[in-house]
Amino acid sequence: MFLMNHASGVWSESLLIGLVVLFHFDTGLALRAYLIGTTLACAAAAALGAGDMLLSRQVLQQVPIHWFTIAVLSVAKISRHVLAQEKLAGMGAGLATVAHELRTPLTSVDANVRGLLRMMADAQPQGQNAEDRLTIIDALARIQFEVRHMNHMIDLFLLSATAVRQNLHPVETVSMETVVEAVLKRYPFSSIKQQKMVRLEVRRNFQFAGQTELAVVVLLNLLRNALRAVQRAGKGRVRIVIDGGHQPPRLLFIDTGCGIAAPQLAMIFRRFYSHPPHNGAGIGLALCKEIMDAWNANIRCVSRESAYAIFVLEFPPR
Repeated sequence: MFLMNHASGVWSESLLIGLVVLFHFDTGLALRAYLIGTTLACAAAAALGAGDMLLSRQVLQQVPIHWFTIAVLSVAKISRHVLAQEKLAGMGAGLATVAHELRTPLTSVDANVRGLLRMMADAQPQGQNAEDRLTIIDALARIQFEVRHMNHMIDLFLLSATAVRQNLHPVETVSMETVVEAVLKRYPFSSIKQQKMVRLEVRRNFQFAGQTELAVVVLLNLLRNALRAVQRAGKGRVRIVIDGGHQPPRLLFIDTGCGIAAPQLAMIFRRFYSHPPHNGAGIGLALCKEIMDAWNANIRCVSRESAYAIFVLEFPPR
């Protein structure tokens, strides 16, 4: 239309706006679309008898403007990507530092609790003192459980912080059943009741190209999110299904908690997006997506608000 309308001012501005919108998408895809679209437009204009416009002064003046616009938009996208990577690295380093600093007081608390429990065991209570002693022992046991829980959470934080900074590409063959069982043993469940909410169903095991530690990071994040959804809803369970017989092989994370509303569903894999607001740093699912992409695998979510959420992880057949 720009060529057929003799490079009018209105169409020059419209074409430039269209170019800006186009390069908000992937740069490689936008460049291909720009080159193919320009070639087809020139061919169509020539076929319709407007070929003399192709080398006119008005048209040629637009070429350097377009190239300059493309260059500026590409540099801006690279800068945003670099800033995002720096932010992630900073968050990872800060998370690792905080996690390490928490180890010392937790170790001290654990040591003191063990000492108190030994003292209580050596004491010989009588009457009312016996009931008080049992109450104190229960309280100390709960403190010890919380310390172990916090240490497991620190392990999870450190894993996520390390994954942010390391190479994501597959370097080994991983058994899905093995890694899921490792995650279930490793996860810091807050109680036996919460642990019993999670059920593993192995229809058929499969192997995939990846990294064991990164697979643990992905599954820990999904399990944590599923249990949080159940907790927020005040109902539901979590089911993990290994389905190697499906094509492609897949892993299903199913929770019947609060679900995800449609407006949020489209954004959950965006970096730094979290829902509800202030519910974490917004890097968990984005990191899962980045890891799965590096393995040529796919992760998606199917959900209905207040009913369920199903995260589907599909892997290339081996």
